[in-house]
Amino acid sequence: MRMRCLTAALALALAGGAVHADEGMWMPSQLPQLAAQLKAAGFQGDPARLADVTADPLAAVISLGGCTASFVSPQGLIVTNHHCAMGAIQLNSTPERNLIQDGFNAATLADEVSAGPAARAWVTVGFTPITDRILAHARGKTGRAYFDAVEAAKKAAVAECERDAGYRCSVADMYYGSEFYLIKQLELKDIRLVYAPPEAIGNYGDEIDNFMWPRHSGDFAFYRAYVGKDGKPAAYSPDNVPYVPPAVLPVSTAPVKAGDFAMVAGYPGVTFRLRTASEFATQVDWLLPTRVEMLDGLIRTIDAATAGSEAKRVRYASTVASLKNNLKRAQGELDGLRRSDAVRVRRADEDAMLAWLARQPGSKPMQAEIRALQAQLDAQDATRARDFILPFLRPGLLGAAVQLQRLAYERSKPDAQRESGYQQRDEALIEGGLKQLQKRFDPEVEKATLRYALERYFALPAAQRVPEFDAVFGANATEAAQRLDALYAGTRLGDESVRLGAMRQDAAQLAASDDSLLRAAATLQPALLRLEDAAKQRAGELLRLRPAYMRALIAYRKTQGRAVYPDANSTLRVSYGKVSPLSPRDGIDYRPLTTVAGILEKHTGKAPFDAPMPLREAIAKGDFGSTMDPQLKTQTVDFMTNLDTTGGNSGSPVLDAQGRLIGLNFDSNWEAVSASWMFDPRYKRAIHVDMRYLRWILAKVYPAPRLLREMQLPAE
Repeated sequence: MRMRCLTAALALALAGGAVHADEGMWMPSQLPQLAAQLKAAGFQGDPARLADVTADPLAAVISLGGCTASFVSPQGLIVTNHHCAMGAIQLNSTPERNLIQDGFNAATLADEVSAGPAARAWVTVGFTPITDRILAHARGKTGRAYFDAVEAAKKAAVAECERDAGYRCSVADMYYGSEFYLIKQLELKDIRLVYAPPEAIGNYGDEIDNFMWPRHSGDFAFYRAYVGKDGKPAAYSPDNVPYVPPAVLPVSTAPVKAGDFAMVAGYPGVTFRLRTASEFATQVDWLLPTRVEMLDGLIRTIDAATAGSEAKRVRYASTVASLKNNLKRAQGELDGLRRSDAVRVRRADEDAMLAWLARQPGSKPMQAEIRALQAQLDAQDATRARDFILPFLRPGLLGAAVQLQRLAYERSKPDAQRESGYQQRDEALIEGGLKQLQKRFDPEVEKATLRYALERYFALPAAQRVPEFDAVFGANATEAAQRLDALYAGTRLGDESVRLGAMRQDAAQLAASDDSLLRAAATLQPALLRLEDAAKQRAGELLRLRPAYMRALIAYRKTQGRAVYPDANSTLRVSYGKVSPLSPRDGIDYRPLTTVAGILEKHTGKAPFDAPMPLREAIAKGDFGSTMDPQLKTQTVDFMTNLDTTGGNSGSPVLDAQGRLIGLNFDSNWEAVSASWMFDPRYKRAIHVDMRYLRWILAKVYPAPRLLREMQLPAE
């Protein structure tokens, strides 16, 4: 009886408990149950409409895979962050035509350039609960059998969903194995770069300002989605036509001020707020310090390997930008979790939960499952150093060789039994990645990154070394240097046509290859399969056991009136709150809006504070037109809210009380980087480009009058 009561408490918790208005990454289906809170916060629309992902406004919000974007015109015009478009900008850049430095402004549709063969935009059209279907054949199983049953059910649901041509489907896990949803998305395959300001605007301040306030970054860019003449998704072709989206976000021309309602819709990546106390400890005591050291070393390695070569620097610009962002995020997360004493706080919370659970009649089976969960987590920690470093031993071209070998291996199976990521549905994306590699790889730079990663590998305890990796790379750094030279001298995979040709070969043909990297990948594959099998065994147990922890935690938090939304997992979510100031420390009070005056104050003439001359001249002229703030009497740049965001929310539209677009999310403040693990309403802020600044740049600085007309915005 008590187990049923706990399950009922979970159901009530999922319907929404007492939460801060600014806390929570809510599934669309939960929003109607938050109608009272939304109205109290200032939302003037219909909360019930927010549950419909096919209706305005959520139908206009799309995923780019790692970033969010939104449609802003009926001709498929997409707005997102500059840093989200950096891959496309880099892909189309050369030392002679450097779009990173100079920006890009397509004068006509015909001048818009492909964002790359792997570029995608996904429009969510379905968000359906299918928990019983996914778990039907898993119940009663354990370990790998449990994992395989869930995976088989997921693949079957996806295959059935994707019979509808042009759609990409997936199954999302909510509350760590407690609920499953079928996500159906239209997959747009022809994405083109339309407009990007120079990096000195789009990334003003770079890593110095990253995660900091006040900010003065014009972090925006425009894409356009194209389809075939029949209106269906198609790969890039000059004959394709602009896509007509199901909804368009109107761009607001109204002022933004402190206290205004704000709402963000997007695809936040991953949060961990519902993880166990031991996982918090592992994150703070080991993983984050290790990640900081690794990323810092990789950045320094790439910088040294690309020094003196503009061509190499351009090839690795997107990679380095991503590494720098992840490094600063990891350092900020570590500092924040230490500052908030997260390990102690989470341990005390968990101990109180377990004590509460022990007092509940009939809870012994749940307690046993929680103890078994902890045993699995402890076992996972035993190999964490090895599991951390091995992925870094498969970069760029070597990673492509490993991928080609695995694809050939998986093709020998019926499609339904292939590993996810290697099914027929995945081959177009694999091919796109193999093509894009051509402009994002250099053998000397890749060898340098491998030498750096191998230093860590060779430092592993002997019991954690992997024989196949030793066979490929040698036993020490001296051997590794010689073998890497031979591996990259003996491969032809640097030629795009050779990579694509290898993609068409079967396992026997690849096994007969004399290509050094393909042979190395063949040597590594048994180890990778063996390690993957062990990981799936552990993952199956975690998937089976975590729901017990979730039921206990959520039921306990319900008794406290605490928030009970699911951790983020790259699915569509909505958060709401207000334009908010911040007082991060004693004696420091931050206003929620910045202006162009700050650009000039920071300007040094050297990157990353080298504001372009056209921008400085426009600021000095003071012609701000309709984008001038009526209270500040100048041009705003960025603003800050208390919205609940994380990685993946980059590019997310920020909406006002009427559902109009007022900003683009691009960052969090330093004090809140740790919010992926622990939410603190005193410090959590999100940072956005003010759409008024975007409009001013398009009107006065790097003019794009056709885009303003297309968005039905005033030219001044």
